[in-house]
Amino acid sequence: MRPSIRLGRIAGIQIGANAGVLVIVAILVFGLAAVRFPAAYPGRGSVAYLVAAVIAALLFFASLLAHEIAHALVARSNGVEVDSITLWLFGGVAQLRGEMRTPGAEFAVAVVGPLTSLVLGAFFGAAAVGLNAVGADGLVVSAAAYLALVNVLLAIFNIIPAAPLDGGRVLRAALWKARGDRHAAAVTAARAGRAFGYTMIGLGLVLVLFVGGLGGLWWALIGWFLVHAATAEEHHARLSQRLAGVRVADVMSPQPVTADPDAIVAAFIDGVAMRERFSTYPLTDSSGRLTGLVTLNRIRALPWEQRGSVRLRDIACPPDEVPTARPAEPVMDVLPRLAGCTDGRAVAVDEAGRVIGLISPSDISRALALADLRGAGRSPVSGADLSIFIAGPDRR
Repeated sequence: MRPSIRLGRIAGIQIGANAGVLVIVAILVFGLAAVRFPAAYPGRGSVAYLVAAVIAALLFFASLLAHEIAHALVARSNGVEVDSITLWLFGGVAQLRGEMRTPGAEFAVAVVGPLTSLVLGAFFGAAAVGLNAVGADGLVVSAAAYLALVNVLLAIFNIIPAAPLDGGRVLRAALWKARGDRHAAAVTAARAGRAFGYTMIGLGLVLVLFVGGLGGLWWALIGWFLVHAATAEEHHARLSQRLAGVRVADVMSPQPVTADPDAIVAAFIDGVAMRERFSTYPLTDSSGRLTGLVTLNRIRALPWEQRGSVRLRDIACPPDEVPTARPAEPVMDVLPRLAGCTDGRAVAVDEAGRVIGLISPSDISRALALADLRGAGRSPVSGADLSIFIAGPDRR
């Protein structure tokens, strides 16, 4: 998932937020300022309720961020790099560069999130008790109590043994340890997540029909997300099984046609795009290092009248948004990064950062087809499955 709002870096990890966060912030602020706080402490001014609600909502998202940072730091300590953390409509996701190598590492990364939320719940609970004891303003006490409650509920919900929740990761680690088969364990955890999601949808619809209100719709919406995410997780597990041992060097298109970032778009179209069969062109400097990436889709989006004056660098994906990979890297570690402005492409680079190849969804689909030819008796993974995975929710 690409963040639409960049918030900076923490411990070297890029932190961002999706626009959906603004929706949740608005809902939380309205619910606290218009309902919860006035009911608990009537007679205060609307400004006081609003200020308390905004602070509580921001601290809630800070708690979500702490939850994800805990995942990221433990993953890093187990040798898995973290690209970014994005807060969004249903919480947060940490984008990891690769898979855990052992069941123990999988368990540690999964369980630290709920533990962090429990610690935060205890902290805010103690703060509420302490503030109340010293006679602090009731709104401040209520905000602290609210944060204690939601962090505890977040921990309890996340520990449910259903992927993609943290409890699903714990279940996967336990099954992986017991069976010795990571892929089968991941499929089982994903199916548990899908079953739980359908259960939430059903309960939400029952609440809407027989109780009324918006609570049931919220349950159903979360259930729908869980079903979608669990389906993507199962596809990922099956893809991982078929692409086990396949490296970037095995699937990339070597020696891609590169372009000068200072080339005028019209000249590039006439001199290169019309003569080559490619749809993607890395931009490189004089040393062959990546400076951006242009696709035919990005060129097509440029108005005709501007093509004689605009340079390729002006319409290219900037280098920090272009997924890169080393030849020896497992293909499965690259798949989650095939998104964003590059139209599902990644660039293979050598140790010096020079461009040596391109990876596209069609390259991955061909690798899958060859894997299915080698693995008789296995149910094939289709191109549609690959598309669902690439476009689906990011995974921890």
